[in-house]
Amino acid sequence: MSKLNYKTLELPSNYKPKKSEPYMCPEQLAYFYQTLSAQKAELTSDHDSVLNAVRLADKTEAVGVGDESDNASYNQDITMDLRMSERNNKLLQKINAALDRIENGTFGFSVVSGDEIGLQRMLARPLATMTIEEQEEYEQRRG
Repeated sequence: MSKLNYKTLELPSNYKPKKSEPYMCPEQLAYFYQTLSAQKAELTSDHDSVLNAVRLADKTEAVGVGDESDNASYNQDITMDLRMSERNNKLLQKINAALDRIENGTFGFSVVSGDEIGLQRMLARPLATMTIEEQEEYEQRRG
C-alpha cells in the first residue's frame, strides 16, 4: 500500500475530519495543511497590501499633499496598519511552525507531553501546541 501524501491529496470540498478516522491520518493532515496554507496565503497578500499602503502614504507625505488633519489621519492609519501587520507577522510565524509540525509528523501532538491534543481542539484552533489541560496549567502559572 502506498503512503498518501497530504500535500497532494485531493479532498472532497465538504470534507471535515472525523473522530472515526485514525488520528492525524493523511486526510486530516491534508485538511489542516490546506487550511493553514490558505491562511498563510491570505496573510501574505494582506502583508503586501499593507506595505504598499505605507509606501504610498510615505510618498504622499514627502510630496506634502493634504493639510495637517489629512496627515494626522494618514499617520494614524499607517500606525494601525503597521500594528496589524506586526500581529499578522506573529500569526504567520505560528502558521509556519504548524506547517513545520505537519511536515515532521508532530502536528496534533503536545509539545509538552507528546500526547494527542485532540481532533476537536485542533479543528477549533489548528495552531494549538498543547492539550487543553496543559494550556490551562500554563496560563495559571503565567498569570
